[in-house]
Amino acid sequence: MTDDLTLSIDLGTSSVRAALVDRRGTIRSLASRGFVQTVPRFGWAEQSATAWWQATEAAIGEVMQAAAAPVVAVCACGQMHGTVLVDARGGLASDRVLLWNDKRAAPQVEAWEGAHPFTSHAETTANPATPAWPGFKLAWLRAHAPEEMARAAAVLTPKDFINLQLTGVAATDWSEASASFMADSRTGRWSDEVVASLGLRRDLLPPILDASAVIGQVTAQAARATGLPAGIPVLAGGGDLPVALIGSGVAAPGLGSDIAGTSAIATLVRTAPLLDPAVANVALPGGLWGAFTLVDAGGDAIRWAARAIGDGVPESAVEAAAAGSDGLFFLPFLSGERMPPARNSRAQFFGLTTSHGRAEMNRAVLEGIAFALHRQFEPIARLGGRPERFVAAGGGGRSDLWLRIKASVYGVPILVPRVLETGVVGCAILCRQALGEGSLPDLMGMMTAIEREVQPVPEWADRYARMLPVYSHIVEAMRPLYAELDGLER
Repeated sequence: MTDDLTLSIDLGTSSVRAALVDRRGTIRSLASRGFVQTVPRFGWAEQSATAWWQATEAAIGEVMQAAAAPVVAVCACGQMHGTVLVDARGGLASDRVLLWNDKRAAPQVEAWEGAHPFTSHAETTANPATPAWPGFKLAWLRAHAPEEMARAAAVLTPKDFINLQLTGVAATDWSEASASFMADSRTGRWSDEVVASLGLRRDLLPPILDASAVIGQVTAQAARATGLPAGIPVLAGGGDLPVALIGSGVAAPGLGSDIAGTSAIATLVRTAPLLDPAVANVALPGGLWGAFTLVDAGGDAIRWAARAIGDGVPESAVEAAAAGSDGLFFLPFLSGERMPPARNSRAQFFGLTTSHGRAEMNRAVLEGIAFALHRQFEPIARLGGRPERFVAAGGGGRSDLWLRIKASVYGVPILVPRVLETGVVGCAILCRQALGEGSLPDLMGMMTAIEREVQPVPEWADRYARMLPVYSHIVEAMRPLYAELDGLER
């Protein structure tokens, strides 16, 4: 068997990563390019699709210069739920893309919820209605950007748009479709009934394929732009969450995942969706489902703290601050929250005194994100079972302090994979599956490995157990004030 490579593309919210990966799951070369997120007002979030492709071209070009073996397949994963409108010629009907954390469709969600109780659609959509889902973003665009919608011939997610640039083919995969609020979880197809209830055009929705299905080949134009060989296969790929689960070895019922990137996500792997108004679900490659919850500003909150509180606080100083940050709480809702009942929630510190300094404030941010995830994961744990371990993924897995804080809040160990670029590894696994080199479970066994285990710190766990009820009381007490803040902003 020849020593060849596959190309993984991981399109995140702050950057895109392109990587060449061998069949053992080792990253041979990786390049990253960043781009900005625009926030026109609180709760809104946009990016430029053109900027994504320009960054992707550059990142692919860099790794291809370092390619020491043939590249035989391409797979992309990416930030989910974004709505890229393309015209009949494959060009952009609008360069503006509403992102996963955009909440401007809240009025459309509230109106739809008023006419459709959760039980009336749960088995179809497998999800509660939220502004995150593309179905509601499209409803907002239909009402507020009718010219863009009129020009659109298809709506794609971010990684689907990258695939379109590579192949000229518009398609999506089941993981993306399952979390669109426009597909039927029982059939794996678009739901004409739900699409009609949202007032949307069915012809906008592309074909749904398996993540490891080949949608097309790299075109001559894309080859010139990126340095890729023309004609090599490009897979449908998947959303960043489902693909990262594969790349971290989390694909058996009962396993838990903790992913820390721009957001922070906790997931329980299941054989079927967990139908509850407080739980989101996404289909995983291989036929399983992930019941998940998230804090929209996970890594974003940490980056915000570095800017607002000040850089230069070493992790050793943050760790030296007392567990619980001397009674300081942080609510990490910098961009609101996805799930009801407080989509318009705000972030805050609670309990500040003159004794608190930058170290305590930075530690409170790390603890606050963990408190929020733990609290929001409770419905999943209560209804679906609590994982005995979580497997880490994403950039947050590099912080030993944050891992120990989360393990102590969750009360269970956190396993750390050998390679934390789990989206990249997951794409490589899908490529090898498409090339016929093994089943998904076998390839995961060969290409992923756990490097270490992070245990809860007993004294921290005791302190956090006492703080969690207080944290919940603060969250509940603040909710009536968010509408008043909204009124001040008008």
